[in-house]
Amino acid sequence: MILKTICLGLALSFALTAQGEEATAVDEAAPKARLPLEELRIFAEAFDRISKAYVEEVDDKTLLENAIRGLLDQLDPHSAFLDADAFEDLQESTTGNYGGLGIEIGTEAGVIKVVSPIDDTPAAKAGILSGDLIIEIGGQSIRSIGVNEAVAIMRGEPGSTVTLSVVREGEPNPIEVTLTREVINIASVRQRLLEPHFGYVRVAQFQADTGTEVRDAIDALSSSTPLHGLVIDLRNNPGGVLQAAVALSDLFIKEGIIVYTEGRLENAAATFRATESVVIDGVPIIVLVNEGSASASEIVAGALQDHQRALVMGTRTFGKGSVQTILQLTSDKAIKLTTALYFTPNGRSIQAEGIIPDLWVDRSTVTKLKSNPFRLQERDLPGHLNAPSNDAAEPGSAQDPAEVVGNDYQLNQALTLLKGLHILAEKP
Repeated sequence: MILKTICLGLALSFALTAQGEEATAVDEAAPKARLPLEELRIFAEAFDRISKAYVEEVDDKTLLENAIRGLLDQLDPHSAFLDADAFEDLQESTTGNYGGLGIEIGTEAGVIKVVSPIDDTPAAKAGILSGDLIIEIGGQSIRSIGVNEAVAIMRGEPGSTVTLSVVREGEPNPIEVTLTREVINIASVRQRLLEPHFGYVRVAQFQADTGTEVRDAIDALSSSTPLHGLVIDLRNNPGGVLQAAVALSDLFIKEGIIVYTEGRLENAAATFRATESVVIDGVPIIVLVNEGSASASEIVAGALQDHQRALVMGTRTFGKGSVQTILQLTSDKAIKLTTALYFTPNGRSIQAEGIIPDLWVDRSTVTKLKSNPFRLQERDLPGHLNAPSNDAAEPGSAQDPAEVVGNDYQLNQALTLLKGLHILAEKP
């Protein structure tokens, strides 16, 4: 009853304050909004009854934290209350070193939806896919234990195992997958040459230094061979630090807007512009995306697409076009609140729409057919004429790109297109 009285007293105090502010500002055009006094009384009454009548005793601190969670859970899938453990986990994820399975998740209809598995983690190795719905963990229903508890279970002791029950589109029955937890060390950026002169940069997640790491990766590739084309792979990249996405985009855009945000708070409206410092100016770029490319990945793809600096290839992206701000409540607790929407340079909102690729290429498996050993060519015919001597330069080696990029059909297509663009550019 004491707590109920305190809640009612606070409600009345806030209401009187709001009314007092209106009384001193009657000459303003728009009246001040009043706090919902009746609803605050109902909240205090409900709190008091739950505290007294629930079948098991629940301390007031837990009830109040659950009330805050309820406020945020009903807003959107990305706003959340961060208790001490969740706040620590968030800080670890932005530095790229934590224990767990390596899954970037969201929520959908009370279960966990996989945004994307992170490269070289237990989830990726076990075949977890973007779009999978996790309905059970260790035999416990997600709806019964709650998403927060489910996340805590997935982030258990390294070396231990956990079994997930996964619903996948196109599969009639749930799939059970057993994973071994590991300490997740996320390598934000990796690079290699697909073929001589054609580079590949993989960005797994946007961390604080990702922009600098990408610049270093391109410098390393360029130092070994002149680049004729570059693939930036953002597939299954769940996003991360907004400033890192801006820094990466700025490497390839000379001027203009990279991304801008709009929100109700004054500091939620911001515009990020390119500087004049660019790398590999004029070299063709292909950005690979899929349904697991979200948030910061979509900022990069949208910026390079709008500025016509790169061709976007793959499938439609995840469609997370909102900005979350961490608002710290105490030294170890905070709320993650959606405060703005972001827009591409041409004013496109990506929220729930995603980035539509310039070239739609589905994830596929291609099997090379064996050639017919009995098919003859001119050179096989008896008495065939030999070709006259040709002093012109021989064309480059027709290396099979499948040998370079394995069974990755989308990457195969990106490499083929880059080689074609280079050949056309070289022709007189």
